[in-house]
Amino acid sequence: MPEYLPVVLHSLLICPEHVYVGHHGGPSGTEPMVERDSVECVAGRGLVGDRYHAREKGHGKQITFFDLAVHRDLCRQFDRKPDGGTEVYRRNVVIEGVDLNDLIGQRFRIGEVRFEGVEECRPCYWMDEAFGPGAEEAMRGRGGLRARILESGTLELGPQELHLE
Repeated sequence: MPEYLPVVLHSLLICPEHVYVGHHGGPSGTEPMVERDSVECVAGRGLVGDRYHAREKGHGKQITFFDLAVHRDLCRQFDRKPDGGTEVYRRNVVIEGVDLNDLIGQRFRIGEVRFEGVEECRPCYWMDEAFGPGAEEAMRGRGGLRARILESGTLELGPQELHLE
């Protein structure tokens, strides 16, 4: 991979409450994801205002990324319009320009924020309810990226450079 990649942050999303975690065997919650122009990333914690921010320091669900190209592919596959609708995946950052699986185990920086890719953000059975029957299977291996925030800062929408370490 080159030293840096030009990427675009298309959506920055937070949600103060879980809609799937803790709902197994019952209906999902209804709290919507809230789109922001910028989000404050706190090292070791997560995004200010997001449901994972209050967890124990150092947890592996501090921020999640989702590839816009995967969204567009799913929309083609499921005959849906690709404009908007990325909040359905419940990921914090919708990004274009990088294969997120390549960032697993890597340290990288976007703007002033430094991250470490932890693991794939694997899809679960709720995706069949949220996006459509078969979505969980279609997303397998490309559900996004869970990352830790190593250095605090603010992410903003728009074109950015993703620097690899």
